[in-house]
Amino acid sequence: MKLILLGPPGAGKGTQARRLEEQFGLRQLSTGDMLRAAVAAGTELGLRAKDIMARGDLVPDDLVVSLLLERIKAPDCAQGFVLDGFPRTVAQAEALDRALTAQGLSIDRVVALKVDEKILFDRIDGRARDAQAAGQPLRPDDNPETLKQRIRVYNEQTAPILPYYEQAGRLQWIDGMAPIDEVYRQLTQALGKA
Repeated sequence: MKLILLGPPGAGKGTQARRLEEQFGLRQLSTGDMLRAAVAAGTELGLRAKDIMARGDLVPDDLVVSLLLERIKAPDCAQGFVLDGFPRTVAQAEALDRALTAQGLSIDRVVALKVDEKILFDRIDGRARDAQAAGQPLRPDDNPETLKQRIRVYNEQTAPILPYYEQAGRLQWIDGMAPIDEVYRQLTQALGKA
């Protein structure tokens, strides 16, 4: 199973991806983590990305897609993978589809978590309170101003992906406002793994 999870920041994509990884062996892949690992390992793609990242520039789509194609060949992706945080634009979605097609692969499902933006702000407040009560540091992005900016970017750049996948017949919506276990139940049902 090759899956993309979409939804605004704070929608719970990472939480659900980790559960899929634990139960079904679908490897959760984050392009940011892959880029950092490739740079640390000194791979050819990592060295190309290192200079770009050091300048503070965005890594080009073709380089990110190449890195992803390299990563999904690893044995731990044999059961499939969940992309969390990629693609972020229609251009990236198109580049990913072209590259996978060239390898004889395709994304099986794209699942979007439908959420209420006001509730996302409540979740961030809850996370901040929980971290504070536990004496843990706050994540740098767990604040209302950062969330507001991240949601704006999501709505401008990533949300246009939804019609792209809907026209391809691969998009399924689930209620991201439901309790975590119910979201997971809907997700596994959408994947035919319930």
